[in-house]
Amino acid sequence: MADSHKRRKSTRIKAKWPITIITNDSIIAGESRNITANGIFTHCKEELHENETYRMIIGLPKKRYLAVKGKLIWSNLNGIDPNGTFSGMGFSFVKLSEEDRHLLNHAVSSDLT
Repeated sequence: MADSHKRRKSTRIKAKWPITIITNDSIIAGESRNITANGIFTHCKEELHENETYRMIIGLPKKRYLAVKGKLIWSNLNGIDPNGTFSGMGFSFVKLSEEDRHLLNHAVSSDLT
């Protein structure tokens, strides 16, 4: 519980950045809604499995990109309506290079939305 509380204390910014989620079977386009140095809330039209780890490409401002691995912690699939409205999913970053972590920390702390 302390770890979860610690994650919530991280700086969280609203950001609509393009996200590409790579599964074993497909490449899924999505968009971030908010992000911290530890995780990201995304919207996409595909159903993904909780507790699975996915490769993700996050498009940052100024044409910079991050390659990360994120574990799907929760999903709000009840939010999908018949018109295909985006579902919301929360990912925790589990693998991020030191260079990409520095870039992400800078983007979040600078609020480069």
